[in-house]
Amino acid sequence: MKLLPVLVLAALPFYCYAGPGCTLMSQVINQAIDPQVSEDQYIANFNDYISDDEVEQAVRQAKQCFLQQSNETLGNAQELVNAIYNSEWCKPY
Repeated sequence: MKLLPVLVLAALPFYCYAGPGCTLMSQVINQAIDPQVSEDQYIANFNDYISDDEVEQAVRQAKQCFLQQSNETLGNAQELVNAIYNSEWCKPY
């Protein structure tokens, strides 16, 4: 579980740079956080961007990490995303 925060924190600067205008990045993050989206659904939604079985396995593991979190933790993750969008660093984008 310690790897998940590292991966999320590593990806968030790219998310910020992409800004809310990047629909694909928003979908990837929002569907990862959404507990209503199953692993299989998540894979199907982004199948065009999954190059091989190893990448699929990594995406499944990442989604599974989110599915194992409480609703409170998922809510906090969404708040973090919103805070980043509203931060001083994202304002220029």
